[in-house]
Amino acid sequence: MTEGEGSQLSVVDPIGVISRTAFFAELTTEHLGRLANAGRLVSFQRNESIYELGDTAQDFFILVEGVVRFTIGRGGRRTSAGEIIRCGDVFGWAALIQGAQRRVATAFCLTPSTVLAISGNVMLAMMDDDHTMGYYLMRQLNFLINGKLTSFAAG
Repeated sequence: MTEGEGSQLSVVDPIGVISRTAFFAELTTEHLGRLANAGRLVSFQRNESIYELGDTAQDFFILVEGVVRFTIGRGGRRTSAGEIIRCGDVFGWAALIQGAQRRVATAFCLTPSTVLAISGNVMLAMMDDDHTMGYYLMRQLNFLINGKLTSFAAG
């Protein structure tokens, strides 16, 4: 399955999901609303990939429900272990890196899962238009990536 091919849902309030996500904790209500309007809820079945190593990096994700395994790969190989992503966690950060064309990891559903998918290009445009929002999200992204890379390097 390629990125974004899961089933669309509408039973969860996107602004509620975003407002409860630590990554977005310091944004204003206006910012949260803009992000919620840009998001779409997508469901995936157990054993279904949200994205695979090498896929085009289109969306940034918040896990709404379920459990997802995130594994970093290199070349044609994946790590045998991976990080477990739980509700409220964000992933798919390559979509927010200007010029990042491909995924460097795989996100695989261990249970039926629902995500809030937000277009990386839309988020980048919002960040360009509102530098306060952009600066805050880039700080959060830097913290997120640094933490992930440090965690994987530590084993």
